[in-house]
Parts: sequence; C-alpha cells; structure tokens
Amino acid sequence: MKETKPGSSASEIRSRLGRRERQILDILFRLGRATAVDVMNNLPDPPGYASVRKWLSLMEGKGLVVHEKEGKRFVYRAAIARDKAKQGALEHLAATFFEGSKVRAAAALISESESEISEEDRKMLLELIDSTKHRGR
Repeated sequence: MKETKPGSSASEIRSRLGRRERQILDILFRLGRATAVDVMNNLPDPPGYASVRKWLSLMEGKGLVVHEKEGKRFVYRAAIARDKAKQGALEHLAATFFEGSKVRAAAALISESESEISEEDRKMLLELIDSTKHRGR
C-alpha cells in the first residue's frame, strides 16, 4: 500500500484512490467531519460498519484522512486540501474522456450547459483565456 506524501500531485492522489475511497472523501468534504456511522449512512450501497471503519483506517494510513477522538468515537476529516482533490478529479476527467485536454473538458462543460453563462462567469472565462497569453513569456 502506497502512502500519500504531502507533496503528492493531485493526479497522483487521484490515481491511487479506489471508488470507495473517492466516495468517502466526497462525503468528508461535504460534511466536513464525520463518524464512521455518518460515512456509512451517506455511502451509496453502503457496506457494513466494520468495513467502513476498515476503509477509514486504510485511508488514514495513506494520509488521506485524519481522526480526532471525541469520547468513545472517532471523528474523521479529509487530510488533503479540497482544491488538491478537485484538481485531481479534473485531471482524471480530462485524462479519461478528453485525451488529457483540460481545454476540451472545459469546452464540453460549457457547450453542454443547459443554462446561459452569467456575465460574471463569461468575464472570468475571458480573463482566464487572456491570462494564458502571457504565460511562458
């Protein structure tokens, strides 16, 4: 079992996560802090309590989650930054469906949007595009 090093990239972290680990991290990000029971109650097709505790223990060994003891129970939270996990998820999405191109992934998200892009979002996108002109100079 490989441990997640503090300097690991988002894609390295994402590539090491199994389906259940991603689901558990999603729950911890959403709830902030959770007991094993909370995690179990939020998992799709949840395994038993002992299995959830085992997953959390394994993930703690990998450096993905940490716990605090509150009375007799352990309360878990994600040990990696949400931004790092988001970046890993985006890299995984781009690699899986868009031949590694984040631009193609973004274009697909924008073109498939059922709602209009707000003026604020449009300005943000244009500023991001404009800022890429100055990179690498």
